[in-house]
Amino acid sequence: MATHATEVAQGERFEFGSNWAKFLTLLNDDRIALAERSLLTMLGGASLEGKRFLDVGSGSGLFSLAARRLGATVRSFDYDPQSVACTLELKRRYFPDDADWTVEQGSALDRSYLQTLGRYDIVYSWGVLHHTGAMWRALENVSAMVDQGGALYVAIYNHQTRMTPVWTWIKRTYNRLPGTMRWLVVLPCLVRLWGPATVRDLARGKPFDTWRRYPQTSLRGMSAWRDVVDWVGGYPFEVAKPEEIFRFGRDRGFVLNNLVTCGGGLGCNEFVFTRASDH
Repeated sequence: MATHATEVAQGERFEFGSNWAKFLTLLNDDRIALAERSLLTMLGGASLEGKRFLDVGSGSGLFSLAARRLGATVRSFDYDPQSVACTLELKRRYFPDDADWTVEQGSALDRSYLQTLGRYDIVYSWGVLHHTGAMWRALENVSAMVDQGGALYVAIYNHQTRMTPVWTWIKRTYNRLPGTMRWLVVLPCLVRLWGPATVRDLARGKPFDTWRRYPQTSLRGMSAWRDVVDWVGGYPFEVAKPEEIFRFGRDRGFVLNNLVTCGGGLGCNEFVFTRASDH
């Protein structure tokens, strides 16, 4: 199996951790509170007190932090060593020497590693499994870690008939270009993604208002620029239709409790399943 560094060097993987490291300088209490509220809204509870929470692909560590602040015992892992470092940094800032929050490096595709972790009340993986290079296998692996009556909360990129092949090509091209040339991909994508909102703001007499307010409205806590780079560079890249994820869960004894779609466009569909039975 190729290492993370090898995949990055070969242009087959985006360095998400590098992007998240820059995000940590912008993190504040408002963003943390927003993450906490979004977790509770999707999971349908008032707290996570006493819950065992597994964060698969912890990224910045923001949602691991949110879960821990809400009372859960947290285990975080990520394939990207820089993402692991980001999560460790948040733990150091907010929960130093805390035995109820474990952070480590691991892969959602490594079944032997996952089998050492046991089962959890909440398995959370937001916008991660579609970047593993084997999305369905990763989803199979992590769904098996949900305890009886527990919740599986995943966010998966939406399938777009015309645009998915285009975005796949863009992302692959970005990662295979030298770093000094990647602006050639990012710039036109920036215009495509943010052009309409920028024009609307100008028409309202509020130039770049949506861009400036983006961090306060984004559940992931990123700045608009970091989110653009994350989207354009995010490779490997796989997608699924909402009904495909629903059938996957149903066939494995899960019941769909909550669903938020991206309206058939660009972005992630979010699913919260409860394990009703073991299959």
